[in-house]
Order: sequence, then C-alpha cells, then structure tokens
Amino acid sequence: MAIIPIRRAGDPVLREKARRVRTIDKSIHKLIEDMWETMYDAPGVGLAAPQIGVSLRVVVIDVGDKEPIALINPEIVKRSGERRVDEGCLSVPGYRGEITRSVKVVAQGIDPYSGKEVRIKSENDLMAEALEHEIDHINGILYIDYLASPDALIPLSDAPEVRG
Repeated sequence: MAIIPIRRAGDPVLREKARRVRTIDKSIHKLIEDMWETMYDAPGVGLAAPQIGVSLRVVVIDVGDKEPIALINPEIVKRSGERRVDEGCLSVPGYRGEITRSVKVVAQGIDPYSGKEVRIKSENDLMAEALEHEIDHINGILYIDYLASPDALIPLSDAPEVRG
C-alpha cells in the first residue's frame, strides 16, 4: 500500500470523465488499497481514483458509522429531497462552499471483492453527500462547479464547523 499525492483543482485528470473498469484484477485491488491509505492519511471521508491521478471509475467512502465501501463503476440511480450543505474537498484544500445536495440517494456499482452488483442506500446525510461528491469526481465534476462564483468559496479559517 502507498499514500499517493492528491491531485488539486487545475489538474486535467480531475476534469475528465473517468473510464469504466472492465476487469477487476489485482491492479484494481491495489488501487483501492492505495486509495484507502491515501484517504485516511488526508484525512477524508471519500476519495475517487481521479483524485490520485487514475482516470478510472473507482470510489472509496468511509463516513464512520458503518463498514467502509469501495465501488467500481458507481452511479446514482435515485435521488430525493434537497438540502444545503457546507462542502469541502481534498482536491480543493483550504476551502469550503455551500451547495445543494440530495437528502437521500441510491447508488449502484460493483463490489470489487465479490464482483457482484450492489446497491447502496444512504442512511444518513453524510453518506448521501459523499456518494454524490465522489461520483461527481468520476464524472469530471468538482463541488466548486455548483457555486455561483469562485467568490462563494469560504477559506477554512472562516468556515463554520462542519462534519466531514
């Protein structure tokens, strides 16, 4: 396992629509292990492969209340409700911004260890936010794209205390 440098806004890989994973093999398992180690070291609650320079549709999430999840080729299949959240990102360090996210989401993807399709239902606000955030990453979207302007970014020293 290795801690990989996290790519920052401005890096072209963060703006690409990541490629689908066709075969889950040892290299994908190693990628996931590196992603876990990098995410926990950062620290963060989620990480997408493009954030470490790998343009593949792979995400890991650990919001701390259940078992961590890794998904291959995930997508949101259902959303409900809207709420305003104060969101940050490991690829946009030092800032947060208030954006709209869903209250609940259902995502589907492939479990990298069983190879079976799974559905993840968000059971809390943070999981819904993390699923949307990480799936946005593999689609080349950063949370700052939802802000009215770059002036809406809040430096962390001024940001209200938030979880995540």
